[in-house]
Amino acid sequence: MVAGTENMEAVPADKGGEILKPRTDKREYRRIVLKNSLEVLLISDPETDKCAASMNVSVGSFSDPEGLDGLAHFLEHMLFYASEKYPEEDSYSKYVTEHGGSRNAYTSRENTNYHFDINTDSFDEALDRFAQFFIKPLMSADATMREINAVDSEYQKNLLSDSRRLDQLKKHLSREDHPYHKFSTGNMETLHVWPEAKGIDTRNELFKFYDKHYSASIMHLVVYGKENLDKTQGLVEETFQEIRNTNKSIPIYPGQPCTPDHLQVLVKAVPIKQGHQLTVSWPVTPSIHHYEEAPCSYLGHLIGHEGEGSLFHALKTLEHMQDILGLLFRHIKHLQQSGVSQWIFDELSAICEAEFHYQAKRDPFSYAMAISRNMKIYPTKHWLVGSSLPSRFNPDFVQKVLNELSPSNVRIFWRSKKFEGQTDETEPWYNTAYSFENITEFTIQEWVQSAPDVKLHLPVPNVFIPTDFSLKDVKDKDIFPVLLRKTSFSRMWYKPDTKFFIPKAYVKIDFNCPLSKTSPDAVVLSRIFVWLLVDCLNEYAYYARAAGLNYGLSLSGNGFELYLVGFNHKLRILLEAIMQKIAKFEVKPDRFSVIKETITKTYQNIKFKQPYEQAMSYCSMVLQDRTWPWTEKLDALTHLEAEDLVNFVPMLLSRTFVECYISGNVEKNEAESMVKHIEDVLFNDPKPISRPIFPSQTMASRVVELGTRIKCFYHQEGSNPSDENSALVHYIQVHQDEFAMNIKLQLFRLIAKQATFHQLRTVEQLGYITSLNQSNHSGVYGVQFIIQSSVKGPGHIDSRVESLLKDLESKLYNLSDEEFKVR
Repeated sequence: MVAGTENMEAVPADKGGEILKPRTDKREYRRIVLKNSLEVLLISDPETDKCAASMNVSVGSFSDPEGLDGLAHFLEHMLFYASEKYPEEDSYSKYVTEHGGSRNAYTSRENTNYHFDINTDSFDEALDRFAQFFIKPLMSADATMREINAVDSEYQKNLLSDSRRLDQLKKHLSREDHPYHKFSTGNMETLHVWPEAKGIDTRNELFKFYDKHYSASIMHLVVYGKENLDKTQGLVEETFQEIRNTNKSIPIYPGQPCTPDHLQVLVKAVPIKQGHQLTVSWPVTPSIHHYEEAPCSYLGHLIGHEGEGSLFHALKTLEHMQDILGLLFRHIKHLQQSGVSQWIFDELSAICEAEFHYQAKRDPFSYAMAISRNMKIYPTKHWLVGSSLPSRFNPDFVQKVLNELSPSNVRIFWRSKKFEGQTDETEPWYNTAYSFENITEFTIQEWVQSAPDVKLHLPVPNVFIPTDFSLKDVKDKDIFPVLLRKTSFSRMWYKPDTKFFIPKAYVKIDFNCPLSKTSPDAVVLSRIFVWLLVDCLNEYAYYARAAGLNYGLSLSGNGFELYLVGFNHKLRILLEAIMQKIAKFEVKPDRFSVIKETITKTYQNIKFKQPYEQAMSYCSMVLQDRTWPWTEKLDALTHLEAEDLVNFVPMLLSRTFVECYISGNVEKNEAESMVKHIEDVLFNDPKPISRPIFPSQTMASRVVELGTRIKCFYHQEGSNPSDENSALVHYIQVHQDEFAMNIKLQLFRLIAKQATFHQLRTVEQLGYITSLNQSNHSGVYGVQFIIQSSVKGPGHIDSRVESLLKDLESKLYNLSDEEFKVR
């Protein structure tokens, strides 16, 4: 059924004008409105190898009926089971997966978003299958209870997530008559037990919710195709015009979720993991209608700055909550009195403009999803950019929002294990223990006055903001990286940008240090070294990150690695600064203690990870050479002091081989010059920091070879007694890296992935987390069946995987040539 004028044609554009897109974007865009009022953005990309679509429905958990918390989320789960046109259960997911695609959906407070991508030659049918869920979904009675179990399994999975627990605690401490207060996920009680006790049929309520809220008038669709816009428009009009339009308006939820009773409060909560966290928030004037003035981006830029003289830089040395909060409010007061600066806004605007116009091309899947969300909020012109491009300086409005960051309406949430046994309240959905107390402005003022006397100041002008966006005149059009330089110290691979043509570069430097993995002590000391490097670089390198030039330091398989990625204009400056820090590395005892404590908590918190994550980690540890259990690394860390690191780092760097990969908007001579500089810093000094490694130290990572038809078990008790989930990783080792075998393994996964999900999760309901992944351990390929369950143990799950493998074997043998070709 279609509402509207029968002869009304799709509208080619609105009064919003041309869609603003990046300067480097060659794709074509067109806005249309179908006769049922569905607003659509068409994207044509002749170069794409995947097509995608995303439908955003402007209704979410805020619209859950009273007594049916989680119904919007449950509908998101149920909608994709089947439709009248395609009644076979789960056939949409099967079709998408078997044609090289993926699909997903999510429910937020005011939106439900459905999205998929697929191979280009299968897009038309996939789009039709997708559209039918918004036209005539089935939502069968058989599937209802199974999917309630899936929702409950998702809830059980999240029970020990500290971020979820804090989010729900914030909701709990708000107005009970505001939709923000609701429990959005849903579980067995809210979707089955309690409704059944009241004589309510959840499936009937599902249809009522769908009929009430799912209208074309509040939907926004993005279709990302390979064909030209006219052809895609014809396909979309034919496919989606039957979505009914009830002329429903986008729901509006007036009023603030927090009353004065919920402001000016300090909430102390007990987390699952070790560590301390302060979250300070204020309700402020909504700025969505002022997105071009970007008040929150401006304030976030100043309050969240990490350079010298910043609040972050000062907080690194503080331990007490009162000092931290006192310094925060002192800094905010300083910003309020300093006023809003034009040059800071202009600098922020220049950074955002460069990032937007020279952004990397996103995959169709995530790109379509992001734009469909934007379509609800922004005028057509800004669908692609959203609020990411501050362009209108409005100091009065920024000052208004800044003044709202006051002690009178603050909400402070403090999470720490030290509150165990000291709380008197419990949040009902996640059982988070907490205490609640009001704090006065006088108390906060006392914190401000007693806070350390630290000189804070505004950021200085950012020297890393790029101004040269010119493209290099590359003579060689190499398709693959070439070995450009090789010495006893280093090897350099080079690949110029011959495809994207943006003024950015990527540099990766792998420091092969044989001593880094020789023992648990060596691994831990190497990790502290890397973390301290990042720590001491931060106040300088933060400016580079703010200007779109990112870097990272981390442990690698044979040492540690450095990457730099972003605008190439100032990249060499940052590289030289980092190499100087490596060469002149100093251990500061106070920072060593802080980093040691942080890493200690990181190791201690491994036992609180999801069981499937732990199982995957144990699988890798069993297979790979020179890997150590986290318990041994924690034990080693306990006994280490700053002096141990002082002695270790020179030894670590004493024998090094540097492997470099440089690509992007960089000429050959520039790339060679970078590597030559690295060699000069490390090797070419009268007293060099490093010397070449011995030939016998050039070793690749090794993996245990599993015998044919030999089944090995590694059993580990769950490390968290509060977690009722168990997990299984069923690993099958297949082959060493070889092109033809790699393709065959990918084909197997493509055929088996959806069958695994459908049988083990949908039919047998073993658990929300059910997947089949391809694994690669140092060039040794395999597959992993990963299942986490709160209803069955690993032994039962393993037997079901074995049964599935027999079914898959039979399916492969019986696969016809025609069926094989479509995959």
